[in-house]
Amino acid sequence: MALPTHVLLMYGYLLLFAWVLVEQFGIPLPATPILLAAGALSAQGQLSFPAALLVGVAASLAADSTWFFIGRRYGHHVLRILCKLSLEPTTCVRKTQDSFGRRRGVTLMIAKFVPGLATLAPPVAGENGMDFLRFLFFDGIGAALWVGATLAAGRFFGDLLKRDSSLLDWTGRFSGALLLLGILIFFAGRVIRRRMILKELAAARLEPVELKRQLDAGEPVFIVDLRHPLEILPDPFTLPGALHFSPEALAQRHVEIPRDRDIVLFCTCPSEATAAKTAMALHKLGIERVRPLRGGFDEWRRLGFPLDAVTDPGFVRPAQASV
Repeated sequence: MALPTHVLLMYGYLLLFAWVLVEQFGIPLPATPILLAAGALSAQGQLSFPAALLVGVAASLAADSTWFFIGRRYGHHVLRILCKLSLEPTTCVRKTQDSFGRRRGVTLMIAKFVPGLATLAPPVAGENGMDFLRFLFFDGIGAALWVGATLAAGRFFGDLLKRDSSLLDWTGRFSGALLLLGILIFFAGRVIRRRMILKELAAARLEPVELKRQLDAGEPVFIVDLRHPLEILPDPFTLPGALHFSPEALAQRHVEIPRDRDIVLFCTCPSEATAAKTAMALHKLGIERVRPLRGGFDEWRRLGFPLDAVTDPGFVRPAQASV
């Protein structure tokens, strides 16, 4: 599968725009090989470096702006869909939200260089009410850095390729094989990782109806809300009596977790991924009665079960609340 260098020459900037646009929409077709090829061709004078840079940035901004407004309109629901494409569904959204919550502009500027973050950062920005012009400014800088660096890398090797034209064909064939291998590894890794998580969940997760029965019967249950504060802001409710912890804080304070009752963890992740990972971490710390809630917060709400209002989604309850 040779990289279609002749096709790039034929369709030029249109192909470059379309390929970058497709990748930034989250389709696993890496744009790096074609950007490298465009950079090499610019060294030969067959493409314009500034024009290729402008086209690449425009395609990136078009895709990112679309995700920005989708995130603003549909919130965490679209993030759950995007998270399913990640090789690390357990942490992909949380890491993006943590990074975005601390430094919004910097996150957007470096997002293109971090696998998974490039597609997630724009909808997270939209979900959390970032001003669109400010988003365009920082995202534009990030897109220019990414496209420019990749084009420059291709141009750096352009002189070498120009000296021996056969190297260009060899590079094309190698890049095409690498592209195909990357796609295969992506899907294989996703399938293997997902099967492992689902197998662990099947033996441990708790049905919402069973939790509702326990609560109605007055049974002592320790319920933990693992959602990120940014997920709670647009829907400030939680399960009755739930305590809010980050997975990291819960593990650090594991000595305060009661051992004489069920520990129920819930989130809004695909297949309860964050809850599953946290449950496994607590098991290693000697806490055995820990179970993710099937369907998490969304399933509990869908069934019409009671909810408590959250006035401060960023809080962590004091230690005495756990006893």
